[in-house]
Amino acid sequence: MLGLLLLALAGGPGIVRVGSPAHPTLATAVAAARAGDTVVVPAGTYREPTLILDRPVTLLGEPGAVLDGEGRRGLLVVRGPAVTVRGLTFRNTGTSYQEDRAAVLLDGATRCTLDANRFEQTFFAIYLSRTVACTVTDNRIVGTPTAEAATGNAIHSWGSRDLVVRGNRMSGHRDGLYFEFTTHATVVDNLSTGNLRYGLHFMYADSSAYVGNRFLANGSGVAVMYSHHVTMRGNHFSRNRGPTAHGLLLKDITDVTLAGNTFDGNSTGVLADGANRLVATDNSFQANGWAIRLLASSADSRFSGNRFRGNSFDVTVNGRQAAARFDGNWWDAYRGWDLDRDGTGDVPHHPVRLFALLVERAPAAMLLQRSLFVRLVDAAERTVPLLTPDAIVDRHPQMTASAGRAP
Repeated sequence: MLGLLLLALAGGPGIVRVGSPAHPTLATAVAAARAGDTVVVPAGTYREPTLILDRPVTLLGEPGAVLDGEGRRGLLVVRGPAVTVRGLTFRNTGTSYQEDRAAVLLDGATRCTLDANRFEQTFFAIYLSRTVACTVTDNRIVGTPTAEAATGNAIHSWGSRDLVVRGNRMSGHRDGLYFEFTTHATVVDNLSTGNLRYGLHFMYADSSAYVGNRFLANGSGVAVMYSHHVTMRGNHFSRNRGPTAHGLLLKDITDVTLAGNTFDGNSTGVLADGANRLVATDNSFQANGWAIRLLASSADSRFSGNRFRGNSFDVTVNGRQAAARFDGNWWDAYRGWDLDRDGTGDVPHHPVRLFALLVERAPAAMLLQRSLFVRLVDAAERTVPLLTPDAIVDRHPQMTASAGRAP
């Protein structure tokens, strides 16, 4: 008892409630909070100047607690360590063409947590600048997409490291997730849908993992650019459609692993442009325009144990010297046989159609896709492959989709 009394007298961590006689406004409650305190925000709409948290406190919203920027300002700046923000609704920051206005800006913060908040009609929702070891979990971010210049990103990170971004749902922004110069990030179980440009866009973001995310019906899918040592596992890329849209763009990257992902209903499943040491295993490509577009600038790519079903084109390249190895995949277009019944086709499969090469050179030729002439040309090329790339061949095609594996 004496110890508890001494702790209380010493001013141990406590609760500061907004709206009490001592703390009538949110600003006065935050100003009074000491390190370790919890500021409780009751239900109501708070229209106050931008709050600044520069010490380790918890900002806890009760159901119905709303911070409203009135279309004129950001709402919260976090500069201190070990800050937690939970259970609040952030609304109406307004659009700015002079600043990267954010509902919540983490500026140089460390070990901070943003959890179970809601963001409505914000320019940037969450902006992490030079942060370390921060966690962003279970937030809901909703915007109204109009034009790329008139909206920011849902979750934006610059110059940060050791981030964990998990379980967030975001829509209606320029990019759902945008990382630049951000390393050692872990991005898990997020849903990014209906964004104007990319569901996920990252550049110069090395040594990061993206696991179990869903990127659905975004303007151009996902872009991975100028990065090294990237792992993408168990993600779903779906319904990203348009003349330049793709499920996943790999641009000038090195050492990337794609495993257990699903590419479904995209204009292009994977576009590899300058992708080096790409390893793709156990992925599913179904109902895409192009499942894989592999440019000659890519080198040392390996595709094994993948499944290709119902794509207009399974693989296309822009040159006969494409450097990629396909082995042990399942192709619904395979017309070989398996006399010894070991589950592997007895004759190789050439996945690049001659018509795909023609379309690569003359896109207008797509008008002939379903014609008898094209079917005859492709059949002749499969019988005696003379024009399609010699190197793009699967010598161990699997006979069943469940058996797709590296031999």
